[in-house]
Amino acid sequence: MKTKPLFIVMSAPSGCGKSTLIDLLLQEYPDLQYSISCTTRNPRDCEEDGIDYHFMTMERFRELLDQDAFLEYAKVHDNYYGTLKGPINDVLKEGNSMILDIDVAGAAKVRHYVMHHLPPTDPMRAGYVDVFINPPSMEELRARLEGRGTDAPEVIERRLINAEGEMARAHEYMHQVTNDDLTIAYKRLCDLIDAYSNRM
Repeated sequence: MKTKPLFIVMSAPSGCGKSTLIDLLLQEYPDLQYSISCTTRNPRDCEEDGIDYHFMTMERFRELLDQDAFLEYAKVHDNYYGTLKGPINDVLKEGNSMILDIDVAGAAKVRHYVMHHLPPTDPMRAGYVDVFINPPSMEELRARLEGRGTDAPEVIERRLINAEGEMARAHEYMHQVTNDDLTIAYKRLCDLIDAYSNRM
């Protein structure tokens, strides 16, 4: 039976293991591709164009905005970030699936566009699934953020405040998965993908 192409949107507070889970899914499902965002900021060390982001000039980004090319976009600290519609549509039309890693505000924009501006037969809407990854608890999230040893105490506090705000909107998603155990959380995500893509 032919699998159904999915457009998976995933969000989580910082420190919930979302990137690890997405990496595992990309290894598990050869037909699943990762949506690469566009940005006007300069590349950081080790970042590569077309792998980490599509880096572009402000002029080019504005051209694409004028062409209504973005599924969603946002301005953060004087730089723009956005998700192009074209690559997602291309992947879905080929019969493959796309996963988008995005914050709660961006996910809300994507959800609104897909559900209110696309017909039910559009591949992006027909295959739409969104998932919010929860931490086991705020105490565990704090321990994970502190354990990474990469952020200053004030940054960790800000991330925890942001996490509470994001978790308050988790009910907006079709599914929630708590990453209390990586293996179990990964299995839950695989089960969701298998069910929605008719792999069961």
